[in-house]
Amino acid sequence: MTAPAGIPSRPTPRSAATIAGVGAIALWSLLALFTAASGAMPPFQLAATTFLIGAVCGCVAWIARPARARALIQPWPVWILGVGGLFGYHALYFSALRLAPPAEAGLISYLWPLLIVLFSARLPEAGGLRPGHLIGALLGLAGIAVLFAGRGDLGFAAGALPGYAVALAAAFVWAGYSVLSARVGQVPTDAVAGFCLVTAALSLACHLAFETTIWPADAAQWGAVLLLGLGPVGAAFYLWDIGCKHGDVRLLGVIAYAAPVLSTLILVVTGYASPGPGLALACLLIVAGALTAVRASRASPKPV
Repeated sequence: MTAPAGIPSRPTPRSAATIAGVGAIALWSLLALFTAASGAMPPFQLAATTFLIGAVCGCVAWIARPARARALIQPWPVWILGVGGLFGYHALYFSALRLAPPAEAGLISYLWPLLIVLFSARLPEAGGLRPGHLIGALLGLAGIAVLFAGRGDLGFAAGALPGYAVALAAAFVWAGYSVLSARVGQVPTDAVAGFCLVTAALSLACHLAFETTIWPADAAQWGAVLLLGLGPVGAAFYLWDIGCKHGDVRLLGVIAYAAPVLSTLILVVTGYASPGPGLALACLLIVAGALTAVRASRASPKPV
């Protein structure tokens, strides 16, 4: 039965899950702002703290329904996938930032949305890879390239090749985690709390091994750390899990290119950054890519 004219129909479970994934992307656009406001806390220490907050938030739901804690009882391949995705990506990304200039490392690591679109063609429920998804992903990638190039500090150097390789590995890890999550759709999202907890422990170990502890200097910085743990490093991973397992992962891969542009816009509005010459063009390219992918998702299947 269709909804009467003028009354919007309820979103399907698949579209609702996709919206949840878009929510994760929106939260990730706040990552740079909250990180900048959190002070000088080293990366692994910040990851350990915020993933612990994210894990606790997930565990709070178990108070009302203790049976949901059984979600932690999963086969070891599921744990390898979850912890490998969350901790593996962040460890590789932080390492890339140490071995290569941040702009180049960030651009290379942001190949993961394109890789998601490509990898998702192997999912039987995705219906194959349609040309519109690939075109949309390439437009998004072009937008990110314009955004980074507009900073004026891109200059790939041979001496930073190890860092570039690590950044590329990070892109493959996150894309693989996102797409393979759809293969284990029967695993409840409550299990993400356990993945976050182990990621926090591993990040703490890396912090103690490689970094010097620096705590936030004031209440404002502590507030930023708390918001990081609640949002971009907390709720976002639960929403992303729902989107990847039950939504349109190809569409999410394309829309993910909006996160760094939104992040840059937020930094400009809040005074943490100045507008670059390529920001408007990057926005246009990413919006065009997202619209192309949306149209492809609604069209009849024409896999490539």
